[in-house]
Order: sequence, then structure tokens, then C-alpha cells
Amino acid sequence: MKWRRLVALAAISGVSVPAFAQQVDPGSGSVVEIVAHLNPGQFVWVPAIAPEGPMLMVVNLKTQRAVLYRNGVPIGATTVSTGRPNRATPTGIFTILQKQVVHHSSKYDNAPMPYMQRLTWEGVALHAGNLPGYPASHGCIRMPAGFAKLLYGVTSLGMTVVIADVPAAPHVAPAPDILAAGSAETDSKAAFSWNPERAAQGPVSVVASAADNRALVLRNGTIIGSAPVTVTGPVTGTWAYALRSVDKDGQHWVRLQLSAQSATGQEIDRAEWQRFAAPDAFKKDVASIVAPGMTIVVTADSLRSAAAPTNVLESGT
Repeated sequence: MKWRRLVALAAISGVSVPAFAQQVDPGSGSVVEIVAHLNPGQFVWVPAIAPEGPMLMVVNLKTQRAVLYRNGVPIGATTVSTGRPNRATPTGIFTILQKQVVHHSSKYDNAPMPYMQRLTWEGVALHAGNLPGYPASHGCIRMPAGFAKLLYGVTSLGMTVVIADVPAAPHVAPAPDILAAGSAETDSKAAFSWNPERAAQGPVSVVASAADNRALVLRNGTIIGSAPVTVTGPVTGTWAYALRSVDKDGQHWVRLQLSAQSATGQEIDRAEWQRFAAPDAFKKDVASIVAPGMTIVVTADSLRSAAAPTNVLESGT
């Protein structure tokens, strides 16, 4: 009877039955060890490894895999099918803009997109779909329906999703709110700005560009602060810090490398923050909103598009 219900649900959603059925038992192996051996349509899900904390998803276009981190620990991984060559999925650092359990494409013949989580308003989203074992979508990131449903249940608007094509470092692709930001918020010589009222609540992310000497603070996908920042030492590729917890001993951050397949995040020493210099008032403002769930992304890449005016950030599409 359970199998018949899956078949019926698959018929409604337009997703093949194997996509529901192929959850892999990790056994004694780690998520990162298992992800490379998954067959098309298979996924692994072990949220009990890290039941709470900040979340970050990394999609690798080259390997056609995605890994979900919570508290710097991989708690899920899946095979994916991304954009075909003439409909390539953009690389970038995105935030989840919209969520819908039942959604149909307005661009492609009303095609079903179950458990849709929108990354751009131009049509790129995470959703359940067919996984043939190679890039086949119109730009979206298709996942097994079972994984898509589980992922939908634990994510929130504003969560960071990194789409990378190793060895290229991902570009920053913020929400449309940032595209309207004035040059004062992208000019490395400008004074800092702080406008927390633009987004009163939601996940907080900081994006720091070594190329621009600039940091942007986003809450729920909306820019609420900006300041000049200097990063000492070499900066190659892109990586992220995730705040795991805050206790009597202070803040506990883990670091994840995003420009290659990552292992479990390792806690960083407080001396790591000495690499970053920013106005004291700006650091104080950011400290006032620090809480578990915060993500800091550092990139060697510019926040600007080379083909765009200097006061416009790259849209990633």
C-alpha cells in the first residue's frame, strides 16, 4: 500500500518513483565519503549528526552532487541534475528567496517543480525532478523527491546556497535587493553603512570580497550593512565560516572550503579574525546581531560584474 501511494504521488508531481525510493543508509561511513559513490537518484540523510545550528548548501556542477551542512557538519548529500550546456546553471553564492511545496514553471510549459526553493527571480531554483545522471535541466537544480522534501522541511528563507564549478571559484549572486544598492555600498573607499531596519529578522550572512576590500551584511537576503574591509594574507578561492554556538567560552566558528569538495568543518582559532580589519563601529554593529546560524563568506572574487556598471553587483544569471 505504501508503494502504491508513492506511485500515485509520483504521478501527480511528475517525478519518477526511483527518486523517492533511493535513500542510502550511510552505515558507518561519513556523508562526504559516501557522496562520491551515489548513483543517479540516490541520496543520504543523517540530520541527527548535527541536530541544530547554521545551515549551508554547496552544489557542485562538475560532480553533479550537493552537500548540506549544519553546524559545519555534513548532514545530507544528494545527486543532482543541473542545467544543460545551453541552459547552464549559474555559479554563485545565493540565498533562498521563496519556497512553495506545489509549484509549476511559468516559463516551461507549466512543468511541475515540487518542493521548489527559488534562488533567482529569473527561474533558477532547487526542486524535485528527474535525475538521468547528467546535466539536463533548464538551469534549475533537480534533486530526488525524497531529498527535496526533507531539505524543504529544514531550510528557511535567506539560507545560503553556494553553486560552484570546481576549480573555478563561485561568484557572488545576491538577492535583487542588492542590485539596487548605490555605489556607496560597493565602493571600497566609502564609509560604512548600517540599516538593520531594512530586514528586522532572518538568517544573517556576511560576504567579504578581498578584490573589492568590501564586506556586505545580509539579513534574510537583504543588504543591511556595508563597510570597507582589509584581509591580510593570501586569499584564494572562496570559503565560509559558520557560527556553531555561543557559550561561556565565547563564539565557536567552523570553516568550510567551498571551492572544492569539503570535509567536515573544523573549529577555527580566535586568531583567525585578526586577518580582517574593518571600522570599529561596523564591527560593533555586526557583533550586536551575531547569533548561531550566522555565515561569513570570504571570496577572492569581486562583488561586481566585469560587464556591469561599477555600482551594480552581479546577479549570477
